[in-house]
Amino acid sequence: MKVLKRRFIFLFIVFYMSETLAINIPQIVDVPQCANVPENERLDCYPQTNANQEECEARGCCWIEPNESVKGLPYCFYQPKAESYKFTNVTEIPDGINAFLERSSKSPYPSDVSVIQLIVTYQSDTTLRLKIIDPNRQRFETPFPEVNLPTPKTENPLYKFVLGDDKQGFKIVRRSDNTSVFDVSDLSNFIYSNQFLQITTKLPSSNIYGLGEQRKHLKLSTDWNRITLFNHDTAPQDHVNIYGTHPFYLLVEDTSNANGVFLKNSNGLELILQPSPALTYRAIGGILDFYVFLGPTPSDVLKQYQEVVGKPKMPPFWSLGFHLCRWGINDLETTKKVLQRNLDAGIPVEVQWNDLDYMDKHNDFTINKTAFAGLPEFVQDLHRQGRRYVILIDPGVSGSEELGSYPPYDRGVELDVFVKNTTDQIFIGKVWNLVSTVFPDFTHPNAYTYWKEMLKQFHDVVPFDGAWIDMNEVSNSEFPYGCPDSDLDHPMYQLHTEGGTLQEKTLCMTAKQHLGVHYDVHNLYGISEANITSRALSEILGERSFIISRSTFAGQGRYGGHWGGDVYSTWDELRYSIPHLLDFSLFGVPLMGSDICGFNDNTTEELCNRWMQLGAFYPFSRNHNSEKLRDQDPVAMGEQVVRSSLKALRVRYSLLPYLYTLFWYASQEGTTVARPLVVEFPNDPNTYDIDTTFLWGSALLIAPVLEDNPSSISVYLPKGRWYNFYNRTLLESVGESFNISTDRDTIPLFLRGGLIVPMQSPAATTEEVRKSDIKLLVALDENGKAKGNMYWDDGLSLDVSSDYTLLELNALQNTLELTSLNKGSTGLPKITSVEILGSSNGVNNKSILIDNLSIDSYPAKVTWPMT
Repeated sequence: MKVLKRRFIFLFIVFYMSETLAINIPQIVDVPQCANVPENERLDCYPQTNANQEECEARGCCWIEPNESVKGLPYCFYQPKAESYKFTNVTEIPDGINAFLERSSKSPYPSDVSVIQLIVTYQSDTTLRLKIIDPNRQRFETPFPEVNLPTPKTENPLYKFVLGDDKQGFKIVRRSDNTSVFDVSDLSNFIYSNQFLQITTKLPSSNIYGLGEQRKHLKLSTDWNRITLFNHDTAPQDHVNIYGTHPFYLLVEDTSNANGVFLKNSNGLELILQPSPALTYRAIGGILDFYVFLGPTPSDVLKQYQEVVGKPKMPPFWSLGFHLCRWGINDLETTKKVLQRNLDAGIPVEVQWNDLDYMDKHNDFTINKTAFAGLPEFVQDLHRQGRRYVILIDPGVSGSEELGSYPPYDRGVELDVFVKNTTDQIFIGKVWNLVSTVFPDFTHPNAYTYWKEMLKQFHDVVPFDGAWIDMNEVSNSEFPYGCPDSDLDHPMYQLHTEGGTLQEKTLCMTAKQHLGVHYDVHNLYGISEANITSRALSEILGERSFIISRSTFAGQGRYGGHWGGDVYSTWDELRYSIPHLLDFSLFGVPLMGSDICGFNDNTTEELCNRWMQLGAFYPFSRNHNSEKLRDQDPVAMGEQVVRSSLKALRVRYSLLPYLYTLFWYASQEGTTVARPLVVEFPNDPNTYDIDTTFLWGSALLIAPVLEDNPSSISVYLPKGRWYNFYNRTLLESVGESFNISTDRDTIPLFLRGGLIVPMQSPAATTEEVRKSDIKLLVALDENGKAKGNMYWDDGLSLDVSSDYTLLELNALQNTLELTSLNKGSTGLPKITSVEILGSSNGVNNKSILIDNLSIDSYPAKVTWPMT
């Protein structure tokens, strides 16, 4: 009786206060019906805290005592077809549907939107948009990524929009096989309130990829897997939100068809994957704006996604060389010493970097004139050698210098570009600056003028070639004036963020930017800085800019690349760097790589040896580590690491024409550079879980050694012909794993039959590589065929749309045909040899010398003896 009495009193209070607290008036709990809900299909009814039975049932939800053996399993969950929104009006409009839904009862969250509008746009035959808004009030909508899709046009759509019979849901169905690719037919847990939006879609399979940035495997677990997306300054670790937000997934169905979904929302997000399988989206603001991509192949989905967020920027050729950096090189002489010892050993260092050590008092756009005296001359000397120089730039600038002594602050005040607090004063924080830090608002109309001026003034002193923009989540370590106690800093639903609060290591959510409060635009800080930095540097340099950013958002690839952040020097991090790289390939950010040998903690000789091998095949290849640790540049690690690094980097530099061609196709068509096997071989389910090997394009499979000194590794080769890159031996695969012997000097590499790879001679700089003759490596398939392409330009010009040379290469039986699809003004090096692999005659694995085949000779044919 006492228990029943307490429950009655509790329910009475809930009922009485429902109007002011927006707590749901309890529905009758159908206990037998609750028992029939399978564990895998439960939808969490009390996600913000640990519920108890009284609170759960007060929401009209089911309660079953917790099963502690299943982590993440909801024990307070919705009844089937619980009351939520229902369609009240559905109208067909040109190119889509306009519909209204009305909520029949209050949710547990304040300020429900009682009537919402669903706008369905049939964007193209393969893409549609589902935008859910409050028709009576403007809510925040992110301007990033800037979407410039053509006028909607459909002729033969691959999908159909299906409204639920009970008007409580809808789904997107693939016409060809009736697969529900986006299924929200159950709206029982659908919530659309001021600071909490929630919706669940059933998934057609568990083969799901993307949804980053987190430390994880490539294929995502659907075992009650929570993913928090709220940009944050922390080293990668399990189940923790880190630097970027990319709410896009690629899903491969059991039929091998693929689909994808992108949620365009910049507010904090949480995504719950459950075994049914299903995906629940939770957003703490903004709107629900989904783009659904029908593929039908994984490559098609990725191209369709990049039509929305933007295709990646073409990098300058030199940026594909090897980069050297570390934090804690405290003076210029040490910088020179470390660089020179590696050059003397033959390591082809293309780009020298400096961390914040070069600055005066850790202030942007300054030089420590004692420790780094002579820096401008050093950079000019690098340029004479054909090398480049990149500097670190933090977004925050010092707010405590003497008036008139520090232009980055004084000019920022004059242009009114700094983030403000709630009283419209400049927001004060603390990062590396000695006393205080203020933060440019890169969404402000004056931000481009301000940032370009600062970059230009510093470039006039130190002619740097690229910018490394760090700490732009945005990171902040101190709050001298605290944060207001507001719903923005402490919303009713608290994301499961590192540190437990939204403002942990960043700005107050109430801080003001031109685009809105920081609560809404936090995840956009890094991409807004990348956008402005990329444009400003291109204008200053008059050529393609090179930008590497730590914080990212959907669409980052159109401005620059990313690196894996403060990874630890462990074998685990070596392995996880591969799915991290491949995630960003899916996100349209191909210029990516982790700090080779690790950033945090001391590396070991064997770990660094294997990491240098793998790092030679990161699209962005940089060795970098933290201060107060052992040196880990190749020479510092000893003869073994030097020997191994030289072998791997020589292969990389010889393949630069192929790598550069891959980047061009990525920039034009939205293809991938570092490619997951599942994307290339979706018809082979054995590839779905592989994230320890990867491809460059279609032709080169990279199989790094990921453990300490094994005698062999197991490498899965999909069906077809594969050739050992080093000795050219043939492996015929029916789709199987091979035991590959390993030595300490070599990373296993395999060429795929049916592809042609352009190569040049490795050299000390990319400039020297570009001067060498071209060799075509022709790997024939079982039918004696192979194909490929080669792109060429000057490596720097901003315009890559017309002034370039593109060759089409086709081999059939004993003839190689070379056709020029476009001829640019930059002379293409002459092709002087062709190496044939897999031929059944005497030229197999031998080079055919050519008499300097030039662009003026195309179309041309090269033949070799018949069998």
